[in-house]
Amino acid sequence: MKEFRNRVAVVTGAASGIGRGIARRCVQEGMKVVLADIEEEALCETQQALRVGGASVISVVTDVAKAADVEALANQALAEFGAVHLLVNNAGVGVVRNCWEHSLRDWQWVLGVNLWGVVYGVRTFVPIMLAQDVDCHVVNVSSISGLIVGPGSSASYNVSKHGVVSLSETLYYDLALRRSKVHVSVVFPYFVDTRIFDADRNRPEALRNDAGFERTSPQDEAAIQAGRQAAREGMLPDDAADVIFRAIRDERLYVFTHPETKELVRLCMEGLIAEENPPLYDA
Repeated sequence: MKEFRNRVAVVTGAASGIGRGIARRCVQEGMKVVLADIEEEALCETQQALRVGGASVISVVTDVAKAADVEALANQALAEFGAVHLLVNNAGVGVVRNCWEHSLRDWQWVLGVNLWGVVYGVRTFVPIMLAQDVDCHVVNVSSISGLIVGPGSSASYNVSKHGVVSLSETLYYDLALRRSKVHVSVVFPYFVDTRIFDADRNRPEALRNDAGFERTSPQDEAAIQAGRQAAREGMLPDDAADVIFRAIRDERLYVFTHPETKELVRLCMEGLIAEENPPLYDA
């Protein structure tokens, strides 16, 4: 996509963080925007803020872990604006525990939002875009943890984000083989000023752990606090949106918000080829 004015964007996880930054950039580019998020109050506040300048913005409360919600999101976007040209699968959550301490509800929640949310987005919106036969783009937000894994991270989060990378690469080839006008990017953010470490605020009641299960080891608590601090000091969401929009214009598949992380990926890939154990860096 080279032109954005009067095109239609759908952004999940749009009430905060990277999603909100991308939504702001969409408005600046003259796009019509459909905001989706499970956090209703923050979603309404974001809609009101973006409408101040007269932008065409609607919001749809959406749990991306539910196929019916994502289908309803698409239907409302089409009913309001008649098309969808840009889909940003951004909604994400995470927990920090040792692999063996993840509950089934932890796995269901994180994979439901981070991986199934993207699956549902691709399955629902790509056929719409293909039928339109105009330039369109899908942005799947993964993480640097979708490429490399380090100590103090999260099994469910890492698994989900690796899955998003594989899905995006497969989608890239599927679209390219049919010479489609739909393109795809997968984004690898490092630390960005988001509330990912406070994602539990939006955890559905049915997927909350029993009170007796909730326990955080000193090591986990230290990792959470360090993550919160790093996020607060990290890249601004609007700056991440700038990087992502450049990639959309360039039709780039791989998008690094933080170029310095490429060296970590290189070391990891070289170690993999050499069949060496991974280095103990902080990812």
